[in-house]
Amino acid sequence: MNANITLPRARKIIHLDMDCFYAAVEIRDRPELASFPVAVGGSSDRRGVLCTCNYLARKFGVRSAMATATALRICPKLVVLPVNMAKYKQVSRQIQAIFREYTELVEPLSLDEAFLDVSNSAYHNGSASLIAEEIRQRIWDEHQLTASAGVSVNKFLAKVASAWNKPNGLCVVRPDQIEQFVATLPVNKLFGVGKVTADKLSQLQITTCADLQQFSLLELSKRFGKLGQALYYQARGIDNREVTPNRPRKSLSVETTFAENIVDIELAKTELSRLYDSFTVRLADAQIGSVIRSAFIKIKFADFTQSTSEISLSEPSMTAFLELFVKNNQLYLQKPIRLLGLGVSFKIEEEFAQAQQDLFHGLI
Repeated sequence: MNANITLPRARKIIHLDMDCFYAAVEIRDRPELASFPVAVGGSSDRRGVLCTCNYLARKFGVRSAMATATALRICPKLVVLPVNMAKYKQVSRQIQAIFREYTELVEPLSLDEAFLDVSNSAYHNGSASLIAEEIRQRIWDEHQLTASAGVSVNKFLAKVASAWNKPNGLCVVRPDQIEQFVATLPVNKLFGVGKVTADKLSQLQITTCADLQQFSLLELSKRFGKLGQALYYQARGIDNREVTPNRPRKSLSVETTFAENIVDIELAKTELSRLYDSFTVRLADAQIGSVIRSAFIKIKFADFTQSTSEISLSEPSMTAFLELFVKNNQLYLQKPIRLLGLGVSFKIEEEFAQAQQDLFHGLI
């Protein structure tokens, strides 16, 4: 390698993730619920879905995105509280204010998690581990809430690490530990690997990142496209994405779950029109500067099967959403509909695989 080429300096990245955030806030405000399984979500008599639940509830098999009625069936003593988004947003702002005392480079992912780049922080002589511990302690002292943290040299490793010792834990992956840490990491922990992709990888006898490392970038790209490129880099613990305080939004959508299944196609179209009106207001309020890449529709049927369809366009319209709906509904033989949703995706300049390629091009 040319002696004049300077390798990128290892960064110090923290991923902080609040533990069962919505439920934890409610239990904090109602301490008498501390010994009960608690969830936050919609009412069971209105076809509600859970947003989150505490760890006591999880022991019964309750999980986020589960139908409230199902959760109550498997955990009859579950306390289900209504969503109070205004309260959660206020607490989130207070916690993120703590983050910004340690670095300006804070990238919120949602109300309950964020990346922090503390590479140039002067706190604790630049020790990211000590900074993470102090932040976690302050969150407890000031808000009586727990957070888990992952610390490493990039966003991918920090995020994986933050889930390692949940709840209320810390996991640090130092530069000299990356190779060993990643080698034993199950592939279902990688970004973009859901059940379908995990099954495909299993058919290739790939269950860990060590297995994945046996395949070249070209082989994985041929089999999995852009996802294959991301898998190649993640399996080696490589992630060149920067912590960006003003992270561009990837999508915006609205959806509704009906109190009773819809079987009449015209009524479904009417509900779709109402959703579209709500969506246009939300899109205007959001004041998003990104260019729209595509529009999509989501339908969940009475048997809980789900269908999504997407079309490339730059200007969403009711006509486009209606065409997607009719096409999807016909494919599923017009089954009773439980949920309808629609939205748009935005063009994102930086993608995971491209960021890694830029890194290697810079070293040539």
